[in-house]
Amino acid sequence: MRARRPLAVLGLIAVLLAGCRSTGHAESEPARPVWRPVTLPAPPGPPGRLMLRDATACAGRWFVVGAVADAAGGTRPAAWTSTDAASWTALRPVPRSPYGEENVLTAAACRDGRLAAVGAKSGGVHGNPRISTWRQAADGSLVEVPAEFEVFGGPDAVNVGRIAGGPRGWLIAGNRATGAAAWVSADGTDFRLVSAVPGLAADAGGRPWAADATAMPSGWLLVGSVLPSGRTGVDPAVWSSPDGLAWRRAVLSDAETAEDLQRVVRLGERTVAVGRRGDRLGAWVEEGGRWRSGGAFGARTGAVWGLAAVSGGVLALAADGATGWFSRDGDGWSPVVLPVAVPPGNDRTVAVAGSGDVALVVVDDGARVRVWSAGGPWSPE
Repeated sequence: MRARRPLAVLGLIAVLLAGCRSTGHAESEPARPVWRPVTLPAPPGPPGRLMLRDATACAGRWFVVGAVADAAGGTRPAAWTSTDAASWTALRPVPRSPYGEENVLTAAACRDGRLAAVGAKSGGVHGNPRISTWRQAADGSLVEVPAEFEVFGGPDAVNVGRIAGGPRGWLIAGNRATGAAAWVSADGTDFRLVSAVPGLAADAGGRPWAADATAMPSGWLLVGSVLPSGRTGVDPAVWSSPDGLAWRRAVLSDAETAEDLQRVVRLGERTVAVGRRGDRLGAWVEEGGRWRSGGAFGARTGAVWGLAAVSGGVLALAADGATGWFSRDGDGWSPVVLPVAVPPGNDRTVAVAGSGDVALVVVDDGARVRVWSAGGPWSPE
């Protein structure tokens, strides 16, 4: 009996260690997708340096958006589309305002294979961003939808962020001096500002910040954080709405360490959101209307640049090196070798989009742009 006990204990330890490795993937080798460089054709108009800002995919269509910058610093909007993430065609922008002619397209989403985007160009006496939305017309061109300055700007303006498409139309996430905000549209031809309403507005519970949005079976979802009154740290928060007009806030944690949610994506019957958690990055997972804490990954060195559904899971990119992170469920995360290190810094842009087995990675380091696509594998199994 005494001789067998050490063996039994060692066997139990081995089982426990194996379980830890399989759940957290802490010891797994990284997946090594075959990344293929993508060349975007020159858009119509004079030559210049490409500026890439976002990418999206849906219904068999891929899109990349940004601008072209000339030697004098002038810009004009630019966008591209593809059916296979390999061969690309430049879209024809149709600006409807002087600022639209200089827009840099900063955020993109698609619905039923059609693109919608948010663009901006600073101008006016105070140099404020002049923001427009853009929608893809039936002929494939990308048409500006000008807006009154106060819709996206004005004295309460803070930021206009990411855009999402879904069965109910389009929704843009952002923030105002009153708290979090949303802009909603049924068809992309006109956006309505929703702010200073219960749930979105700052109140006794704290000051909200909305970072990203996605369509849900029951409506819309915003993710971000809340700075509670009397505290210096933030808590992750989500907002749900059936129509984009009335919102319900849920704070997911009252942890002492600062946490937030920066990106969100729908994954089958689940929703996965990622952001900072303590000294790492971490996920929150929604199933059946209930949120729970998911797995941790990466290092807390900067923003989560992108999150995309791909091949039965999600691929996250963060500014912490040449490694991405893949998870099938938001709980266990395994490393993925990227084609280039994801650079930190506010003057740089990294975007990721996914469809089926394929992911598209876009990197603009301020000097040049690079685009790659890969079809996996996304996990080492």
